Amino acid sequence: MGWEVDRGMMPLDGMSCVAGDTSEPLRDATIPEAFADTVARFGDREAAVFREQDKRLTYDQLSQEIDYLAAGLLALGLKKGDRIGIWSPNRYEWLLTQFATARAGLILVNINPAYRLSELEFALNKVGCKALVTAALFKSSDYLGMLNQLAPELADAERGALNAAKLPALKIIIRMGDETSPGMLNFDDVVARGRDADKSDLDAISATLKPDDPINIQFTSGTTGMPKGATLTHFNILNNAHFTVRAIKFSEADRLCIPVPLYHCFGMVMGTLGCVTKGACMVFPAEAFEPVSTLATIAEERCTGLYGVPTMFVAMLESPGFSDLDLSSLRTGIMAGSPCPIEVMKKVVSDMHMSEVTIAYGMTETSPVSLQSATDDPIEKRVSTVGRPHPHVTVKVVDEAGATLPLNQPGELWVHGYSVMKGYWDDEERTREAVVEDGWMRTGDLATVDDEGYCNIVGRVKDMIIRGGENIYPREIEEFLYRHPKIQQVQVFGVPDHKLGEEVCAWIILLPDETATEDDIRAFCRDQIAHFKIPRIIRFVDTLPMTVTGKPQKFVMRETMIQELGLVEEETA
Repeated sequence: MGWEVDRGMMPLDGMSCVAGDTSEPLRDATIPEAFADTVARFGDREAAVFREQDKRLTYDQLSQEIDYLAAGLLALGLKKGDRIGIWSPNRYEWLLTQFATARAGLILVNINPAYRLSELEFALNKVGCKALVTAALFKSSDYLGMLNQLAPELADAERGALNAAKLPALKIIIRMGDETSPGMLNFDDVVARGRDADKSDLDAISATLKPDDPINIQFTSGTTGMPKGATLTHFNILNNAHFTVRAIKFSEADRLCIPVPLYHCFGMVMGTLGCVTKGACMVFPAEAFEPVSTLATIAEERCTGLYGVPTMFVAMLESPGFSDLDLSSLRTGIMAGSPCPIEVMKKVVSDMHMSEVTIAYGMTETSPVSLQSATDDPIEKRVSTVGRPHPHVTVKVVDEAGATLPLNQPGELWVHGYSVMKGYWDDEERTREAVVEDGWMRTGDLATVDDEGYCNIVGRVKDMIIRGGENIYPREIEEFLYRHPKIQQVQVFGVPDHKLGEEVCAWIILLPDETATEDDIRAFCRDQIAHFKIPRIIRFVDTLPMTVTGKPQKFVMRETMIQELGLVEEETA
């Protein structure tokens, strides 16, 4: 069922405050309860497909393997509330671990597959991980090698009884694959341990779980400072998963292609858990996104939905052989992570048959989705806004003092509702900075709300450029430059300027075989946007620095330009 506009989703009294619909109650359940309900209804339906590992499981089979792993973890001495990390690309073992830890009341700690030594050490120690499930390697990352560097004690350690000086809490390392490693257990052996275990013990633990228990810690990748461990509950992510896939009208008949990473909310909440709430099938093309394998998976598995960030969709649309594939099974999906140019959205709708694709906005700290467009919103609304608030979520746009602003005025977006995290693990000070005044989550994003309740993200609070006293929102300039017929991608940011405080800089990727000069770009802007918004510094580049989840890293671009131009960052009081 789709959303209907009612008073519950309209701005309040002409101010930038909008509450989501509350006609459907929130589900007061744990993840194991929701999973068991789906298995009871759809046990014989296909639940998961891992193409690269050649694995297919029904919900009945998946449930059985999850119970084996959960029982095996308990047999190792792990107890409810213990933290267990997972460090791996998209693999079958990741999915099993996600639901087995929830079944046993263990808190799953998502570790970015791109992390290196210092980041891994920080994450494991910050939350006191007692166990770690890890892949052997991925791309250029030698996970086992890094673990042996951090914990050379592994060479002589008894399996499951590690005592490492640098990782004092970590006792158990479970590695994927058939090979054995000193001091580490094998994943399949842990599953085997659980085959003969008494399931009643597992049921007894699941029965003690409460919806408000923390079940997942995800590290947020801030641009400065050490990562923070956002702590999420069963209640947070189970309800968010349900409402996210409800918005794309998912049912047990759907098959979702998931090329986005599982370590991120996009993959494990909106993706796997979303499918579980409906009995839909999760389809994983590969360990990491690759456009050719993703497209082939959609065609051969007859996927009806697809998730991705805009850069993924661009890569698929431009993939060799794209026009030869039958993608007619596609109907819907979600594009999130960064703004989507309207021309890209039009091609996704027409060329990929995704007439019901939606845009979603959120952050890890809000489980993650706070706003989402509807499947029948006009395309213009699906690219110029991030939709309206999710059910049981309220958003408002505030000034620097926290006062709600009138409609269409930019300010910081705050979010309130069931989806706001419990807090940052073992970090009360940073939690108080982020979650303020009766549970409002400060997003750090600049936004506006229109008179229909649609929200538009205009930039980051920290990304806003202040040039000679003028507030400039990079997103506004980017949207204008995307109209240029030769521009494929663009990012606008500020760089220090001694006279004006900041100047506008643009990094541009041109379409293949196109050429343009800096003067061409400025001429395109002249008389179309205010003179102070026209980029003074323009660079044509081949690639943009991105996070693993496909978000452009403006702070990296800014630092690069500061070094290239020999600029000095002015100190402010």
